[in-house]
Amino acid sequence: MHHVVRVRPVTRPDGARFDTVSFLSDYGTTDEFAGVVKAVIRDLAPHATVIDLTHEIPPHDIRAGSLALARCIQYVPAGVVLAVVDPGVGTARRAIAVEVAGGAGVIVAPDNGLIAPAVAMTGGPGRAISLTNTDYHLSAPGATFAGRDLFAPVAAHLCNGVEWDSLGDAVEPAELVPGVIPVPRSEPDGLVAEVLWVDRFGNAQLNVGPDDLAGWGDVTRLSWGGDVRTAHRVTTYDEIGAGAIGLVLDSYGLLAVALMRRSAAGELGLGPGDEVTLSAPSEGREVGITVPVALRGPGRPPG
Repeated sequence: MHHVVRVRPVTRPDGARFDTVSFLSDYGTTDEFAGVVKAVIRDLAPHATVIDLTHEIPPHDIRAGSLALARCIQYVPAGVVLAVVDPGVGTARRAIAVEVAGGAGVIVAPDNGLIAPAVAMTGGPGRAISLTNTDYHLSAPGATFAGRDLFAPVAAHLCNGVEWDSLGDAVEPAELVPGVIPVPRSEPDGLVAEVLWVDRFGNAQLNVGPDDLAGWGDVTRLSWGGDVRTAHRVTTYDEIGAGAIGLVLDSYGLLAVALMRRSAAGELGLGPGDEVTLSAPSEGREVGITVPVALRGPGRPPG
């Protein structure tokens, strides 16, 4: 790889180097994009291990990427987190590195809101820098693959112990682009939640935790788009039972609409961004059951 610019590793002031790069992107695995990024890191920092968090974020979906990174961040090891969901690649949007967890980690990413929730979950940002020093980038024939030409080499050089200030210009952490994570809201009809995520199994995670439904009992009324159903609070998917709908506390501490061994998203027509109103059924009031209908808006990918 004759075009790779090699910069001699510099020991960090505390003598530490990073040994791990945790990598999330919307590159998928059909094309070579994710593999090339990993190859650049391997070439520049052969001691570093790259962990693939996921490369199946829907293309250009910053919100989905930010939620996935927030779900992952408490489990990744100390080191560099490389997050690339970058629809503004090649534009004036900044490329940044942000210290987190008291310096135990650095997140390298575009400054487009992608990393804001994860940074908040690690206790907030430490130092932040705009990655403007091209000495630590690869020469590039075009401006459309910053993952390969900018973010990967910077991640590798951080693993090699490059001096922080040499990467570019300091940025005030308060100036970083914020992320937007929806919160449930109370309305006369109930608690209006939003589907944050549909996992591979079709479980539709809501932005609602068990404390939001305190005192409601085991039965919850769900309504969306004219469809009204009854859901039962259960601990495991197999407790739901055939033909019933469950509200399951998922592995991230949020409630998910689920069916037993079937896709709730597919059968109930739920996708990320859909609103679902939750309410406690009134005593003596029957909850109507209707035939599920697909509710995805134009252009929304299937769950």
